[in-house]
Parts: sequence; structure tokens; C-alpha cells
Amino acid sequence: MSFEAWAAFAAASAVLLIIPGPTILLVVSYALGQGWRTALPMAIGVALGDFTAMTLSMLGIGALLAASASVFTILKWIGAAYLVYLGIMLFRAGGTLTAEPRSDPVSGAKMLAHAWLVTALNPKSITFFVAFLPQFLSRDVDFVTQMVVFESTFLILAFANAFGYALIAARARDLFRSPRAIRAFNRTGGTLLVGAGIATVAVRSGN
Repeated sequence: MSFEAWAAFAAASAVLLIIPGPTILLVVSYALGQGWRTALPMAIGVALGDFTAMTLSMLGIGALLAASASVFTILKWIGAAYLVYLGIMLFRAGGTLTAEPRSDPVSGAKMLAHAWLVTALNPKSITFFVAFLPQFLSRDVDFVTQMVVFESTFLILAFANAFGYALIAARARDLFRSPRAIRAFNRTGGTLLVGAGIATVAVRSGN
């Protein structure tokens, strides 16, 4: 695996993680109501949930990688189109971001379990990883090695992202209720996603 492939994966993952989804909305909702103490258990739960979904996805991708080079290549093209689609949908979301504060006291263990369940059991998570990961995998490199490196990278970033969101939400509550700020955030993230999808196709076409 080349450093360039790993760096591209890390950069794309960081962009995708920053964009608010169901998991981040859950993190924000707890942080708005219960403050900074939610950061660690929620971040751990999110990382464990992503580990579960990503492992299941990569096991399926590994079987496909071994079975058919042509089908795998088609999957990579579909994945690039999926990134563009996600970007367009996010750009069109405008100032929409709903995160209702959860004011009832909840233990750290329950918050961790809730974050894990929401992240791991969301069917979109596995679908997303199946479409996203093939963009960076190589048939010429040991699959298990790639799996370990990519999963470790993504989980560290997922933990840091959820932890950061919880701390920011606890301090900047007005930001998460401002349609103008959310609209700017969504449009920036959507543009970056579309760019990532186009860049993936361009790089592949040049090889």
C-alpha cells in the first residue's frame, strides 16, 4: 500500500466524518443537554459502532475482491458516483440539522451503548462502507494488511470527530441551532464530497 493511497483515504474519511449524520446528531443531542461529560463515552461508542459496520463491510468486499476483478472495478465506479450523490444531497439540505437536547441524566455506559447501536445497526453504514472503501483498495496488496490499516485510520478519526463534536456542542450551543451556520457547513461539505467523487474518477481514468 502506498503512502499516497493511505493519505487519500485519511483525507476523504476526515471530510466524510465531519459531515453530520444520524450518529453525530445523537452525539450533539446528548452534549447539548448534558455537557462535556458525554464526549468520551459517546466517542468510544461511535468508534465501536464504526468498527462493527466497517468489519462486516470489508469482509464482504474481500470476498468480492478475490472473486472478480471486473465486478470489483464496477463497484469502484459506483462508489465514486455515490460520493457525488451524497455531496449533492448534502448541498441541497440547506440549513437542516435537528438535534434535540437530551436533558435526562444518562450513565456513560448507556450513552456508549446507544452510540454503538445507532452507528453499527444503521443499514446505511454498511452500504456506505461497501461503496466507499473499494476506492482505496488494491488487488496487488495483501487484503488483511489493508483492512487493518484502513480500519485503524478510520476508527481513530471517527473517535476524534465524535469527541470533538461533543465538546464543541457543549460549548457552542447556539451554533447547532443556527440555520445559517448549518447551511454554510452543509454546502461546504457537499462541495468537498462532489469533488472527492470527481477526483476519484479522474485519477482512475488516468491510470
